[in-house]
Amino acid sequence: MDSHAVPMSVPWASAASVTCLSLDAKCHSSSSSSGSNYSTDSANTKLRHTAYTQRCGSRWTMLMTVLLLLLPLSFTPAHSCGPGRGLGRRRERNLYPLVLKQTIPNLSEYQSGASGPLEGEIKRDSPKFKDLVPNYNRDILFRDEEGTGADRLMTKRCKEKLNVLAYSVMNEWPGVRLLVTESWDEDHQHGQESLHYEGRAVTIATSDREPSRYGMLARLAVEAGFDWVSYVSRRHIYCSVKSDSSISSHVHGCFTPESTALLESGVAKPLSELSIGDRVLSMGSNGQPVYSEVILFMDRNLEQMQNFVELHTDGGAVLTVTPAHLISVWHPERQQLDYVFADRVEELNYVLVRDAATGELRPQRVVRVGSVRSKGVVAPLTREGTIVVNSVAASCYAVIDSQSLAHWGLAPMRILSMLQSWMPAKDQLRSSQQAEGVSRAEQQNGIHWYANALYKVKDYVLPRSWRHD
Repeated sequence: MDSHAVPMSVPWASAASVTCLSLDAKCHSSSSSSGSNYSTDSANTKLRHTAYTQRCGSRWTMLMTVLLLLLPLSFTPAHSCGPGRGLGRRRERNLYPLVLKQTIPNLSEYQSGASGPLEGEIKRDSPKFKDLVPNYNRDILFRDEEGTGADRLMTKRCKEKLNVLAYSVMNEWPGVRLLVTESWDEDHQHGQESLHYEGRAVTIATSDREPSRYGMLARLAVEAGFDWVSYVSRRHIYCSVKSDSSISSHVHGCFTPESTALLESGVAKPLSELSIGDRVLSMGSNGQPVYSEVILFMDRNLEQMQNFVELHTDGGAVLTVTPAHLISVWHPERQQLDYVFADRVEELNYVLVRDAATGELRPQRVVRVGSVRSKGVVAPLTREGTIVVNSVAASCYAVIDSQSLAHWGLAPMRILSMLQSWMPAKDQLRSSQQAEGVSRAEQQNGIHWYANALYKVKDYVLPRSWRHD
């Protein structure tokens, strides 16, 4: 991931408030009528005025949403100084080959930030054998020394990454194809703890067996999305992936329901009990603590079982969050703040944690990264786009590795929330709106329709390297 300096707020145009006036001829013509008739006509006029105002507000909401979505297209490409990649065109990265014995990421293969823990050997008579899929990609050569087709069998995730890598190899070296020398292993030709036995690992080379290519081949494997890549020897590259079961259940970003947020009143409230309209502790664009209003829930399901990443700091804070969620990470050597997927946060990284004595957000070192399976997911969205959960500063966003881009994507919902707060008679409706916010939060069971639409669109408009896979 690219690193950027401490964020500035994303600029966006302020919308002016608009009041629609309704002129009713009948109201003026009845000014000489009796008091009772005048009262009835006046009430009807107010009802018509309110209805018309709501229609105007709806039209303006649609207009502002369209304008906001079109506005970024008029910008010249530029790079923001905040975390993420800004709003401009992404700079092309120079790809450097790996060196012998290098692994990416620089973690144990079995950590949650890499391919994750072993789940058990798969044999032909195992129930999980049906989950392995054959790969018949004609652009890949399979050695298949056993003659059983075992080297073509692998998990769905492994097959997907391997196919992407095959295309990259052909583009990098015309006339050269990807060679798979080992995939699923049923003959126990590897160590006791090997992901080959689960169909989650492949040993690869190039069809011309040219060792000088293998450093770049390893880099291409990283770019293809393999979760752990090792330039293990001058004869081949080793790659592995997370298990399908660990990533298929939930591809969005959430916290556990029992995790807490700090209200402006000073009360720590479980996320499962948060309501739309609550003001919770968040992090401003300058890295300082601010209180920001909850405007909706991107996801809320208190019954769903889910795998989470646990981040433990040396100050005792523990954040439990889904792997694809963005976490703020501080780089002291560069004095920069970045946003990183939770499953890519490493031990000795620094996260921002609220100091109970001063109320400030201060860096604390991550001393342990673990995983846990728990029940329920909750993902509140604040106006600021950030939230402090269990005292740890985090983004409200997930899946896309750019805080600024994700914040822009949710701008229509912030605009809609703002326009609703400007509607006439808001003082009289405040109590009913608050009650409605509680009701909507309690009734929601699943992903918010707008967030779900963005998650689907991202696969067509964003490069794979920008997404959490």
